[in-house]
Amino acid sequence: MANLFNKQAKMYLETRPSYPPKLIEFIASKTLGRQLAWDVGTGNGQAAFSLAKIFKDVVGTDTSGEQLSLAHDLPNVRYQQTPPTMSIDEVESLVAPQGTVDLVTIAQALHWFDHTAFYQQVKRVLKKPHGVIAGWCYSEPEVNDAIDAVYSRIYKESAPYWAPPRKFVDYRYRTIDFPFEPVEGEDHTGPFQFEATRTMDLESYFTYIRSWSAYQTARGKGVELLTEEVVKDFERAWGGDRTSQKIVRFPIYVRIGRVGTQ
Repeated sequence: MANLFNKQAKMYLETRPSYPPKLIEFIASKTLGRQLAWDVGTGNGQAAFSLAKIFKDVVGTDTSGEQLSLAHDLPNVRYQQTPPTMSIDEVESLVAPQGTVDLVTIAQALHWFDHTAFYQQVKRVLKKPHGVIAGWCYSEPEVNDAIDAVYSRIYKESAPYWAPPRKFVDYRYRTIDFPFEPVEGEDHTGPFQFEATRTMDLESYFTYIRSWSAYQTARGKGVELLTEEVVKDFERAWGGDRTSQKIVRFPIYVRIGRVGTQ
């Protein structure tokens, strides 16, 4: 996963949505303890930053050193670069000992993981019973009908350049493997829907598109998705003023569950 986002780490920081307080509060409300949270695939620390306001300590891990170099520096957050795959011993030495974690979060990254191996590690480090895991993704941005129509066209053209696991996002995590029990007060593990927003001008919107792993993959193969024609179509849909600020909505879909006693 790290190789997909190393090149555009700064663009990712500048244009990806932060996560709404309602989402973080919903997740935290399902935990019995608030001592330690592990944010996996933390990237530039967007989720870790929010978790740090609620949990005593947060460990944010990522395979990308470039992403971690842009993360928020907070006194109760420890960032750790990890290899793409870790043994149980490595998890315990780099992240946390067995049975000590109240919450594991994975923001916009769960689809990239080896789920069998990862869930084994999660079940080992979470407190039993009732340690909580929450993984979420956001789907394609929404602005208005005119802009969304142009976006839909370029997104369809980008299809050959996405890695296969990205399909889990297209299905809004409904089909992703998630072998956990419903949390207190819920009768299923989701997905539960939230929404993030970000104000962008057209250039920021283009930077968001350039932060796609698919965009970078296409460019590596000599294909420019933001062609002159597409750019002009976006300009018209934007209203002709590239500096005009618009609210961009990102629907978020979260799967949340807990470990049992086994």
